[in-house]
Amino acid sequence: MDFRTEFKPLTVQPQEIEGLSFNMIDSEFGEHAFTEQQYKIVQRVVHASADFELGHSMLFHDDAIKAGINAIRNGEQVYADVQMILSGVSKGRIEKHGGSVNVYISDQDVMEEAKRLNTTRAIISVRKAIKQFDGGIFAIGNAPTALLELIRLIKEGEAKPSLVIGLPVGFVSAPESKEELAKLDVPFITNIGRKGGSTITVAALNAISLLAEKD
Repeated sequence: MDFRTEFKPLTVQPQEIEGLSFNMIDSEFGEHAFTEQQYKIVQRVVHASADFELGHSMLFHDDAIKAGINAIRNGEQVYADVQMILSGVSKGRIEKHGGSVNVYISDQDVMEEAKRLNTTRAIISVRKAIKQFDGGIFAIGNAPTALLELIRLIKEGEAKPSLVIGLPVGFVSAPESKEELAKLDVPFITNIGRKGGSTITVAALNAISLLAEKD
């Protein structure tokens, strides 16, 4: 290969680049057992990560997509564990139905309560969220402790989320938290293993909101 050749950037529109990317994903993804709607979410997860292994590791509760679409259309609130999700999500598609995306991790009362109880702000922010709204979508991409706390509250009957998007990334407790989520009979979107993160959670949430627009 001649590396002296002058680089020529693509001169196509963003929509064309996205279309080309999705075509490449489709051609390389291989066989799978996802439904058509599930694959729409997987496709955007791979698009956000360029990671086919992550895409194949995705898990869906049978009612997850329907529950997420209904939650958005009904104007239910969205809880996000970190600010990065708020920054990345397409809020307009949620707000047009009366919902909003809420992040409590840096709230003064959350920080004070976490210090008082000697626990994490992620745990306290989940507790605050379930007091702020009934149901809703919980989008967790960073803190396994937030997901584990939500799971505990669900098991104890204190939290009844419409959908849990649980895709925290990490080595400590992240795989285990997702395994525990997959055992629950609540609508969930998660994956197997250490991979995940805020950008992946944003991709899944945005895919759900797009399906709410189209279907």
